[in-house]
Amino acid sequence: MKKELSLFRKELELELEHILAYWTRHAVDEVNGGFIGRIGAGDKLHPKAPKGAVLNSRILWTFSAAYNHNFLNDYYKTADRAFVYLVHHFFDNENGGVYWTVDYKGRPLDTKKQIYALAFALYGLTEYYRCRESALAKELAVHLFTTIEQHSYDPAKGGYIDAFARDWQPLEDLRLSAKDANEKKTMNTHLHVLEAYSNLYRIWPDEKLKQRITGLINNFLQHIIDPVSHHLILFFDENWRANNTVVSYGHDIEAAWLLQEAAETIGDPVLIRKTKDNALLLARAASEGLDTDGGLWYELELKPRHLIKEKHWWPQAEAIVGFFNAWQLSGERQYLDYALDAWSFVREYLLDKANGEWLWGVKGDHSVMPGQDKAGIWKCPYHNSRACLEIIRRTGGQPVK
Repeated sequence: MKKELSLFRKELELELEHILAYWTRHAVDEVNGGFIGRIGAGDKLHPKAPKGAVLNSRILWTFSAAYNHNFLNDYYKTADRAFVYLVHHFFDNENGGVYWTVDYKGRPLDTKKQIYALAFALYGLTEYYRCRESALAKELAVHLFTTIEQHSYDPAKGGYIDAFARDWQPLEDLRLSAKDANEKKTMNTHLHVLEAYSNLYRIWPDEKLKQRITGLINNFLQHIIDPVSHHLILFFDENWRANNTVVSYGHDIEAAWLLQEAAETIGDPVLIRKTKDNALLLARAASEGLDTDGGLWYELELKPRHLIKEKHWWPQAEAIVGFFNAWQLSGERQYLDYALDAWSFVREYLLDKANGEWLWGVKGDHSVMPGQDKAGIWKCPYHNSRACLEIIRRTGGQPVK
């Protein structure tokens, strides 16, 4: 097994280099600053595409984390670029928070305040602080925490409202994407607020922040993890009444390890025990979405019951980490096999061996999903780079700072 894990680590060390090289080679916008808003199928550049806060923030996190891994490469230069662009173009200096998108020249475009985007900006800033010890990055991260708490936190029922207008007035349509249910509270936003707050706690161990992280973990334990199926419930109204219409296997396995990580970050022994127990329950639930080729199906619609026979890039990345974590917790060989098989699936069907990076996804017959981006509002280097970094760390590679 030692040789097996060593090979696993070496392959993902190499893949991490390939991923980062793709983004520095193709995504930098030398004309208008920041990064190209969209790279389409066949690596076609769309230099006038809108630029998303989530993509910019995920690039910021990725290159900061990559530099924090070994300090050997000049990844901090790309992180610097992402930081400067985020600060100068995405922050709303009048109302607070960040815009959802700007145009290709960096002018405000979609100015709604999606808490998901604020969370990723916070996540990127905290990792950048760990990379560069930028006082401004820490100040802005704390500002975003305060902004989220002021406008989004629900003091009556707990949790966070998903979205607002530019001036923080209520919105009719709170959805992240057209396929989502239009509900005030969502699993997805809560998961990534938790992820961001946990990283903030590493650089700013504030007591109120710790209380909010505790509350977020309990939101999952009490409301979001289905007590029967152990899948995540994705959508809720403000009173935590569930609108349970779909299973997201990728989010199941992502939450499995992120909840545990958050509990370990704040050092709460009761929550550590509970999240470890739930990590295994979530991993078992997610494994229902595994195909015989090692890939993880995208989603299962519940009303009516229908499996979406697509395998997108990001659930595979989360499967690599989440199942590896389940193996570390349980010692059950099947979970290690699930992680290794997920990487084998990626290597066989998702790696763009000619041009670099991972394809968006494949259909059930392994044909490439047509018309999907290599980079864009959602397609980014965050899930796959993070999977590489986590496995490197967990298999004895040089730890992340």
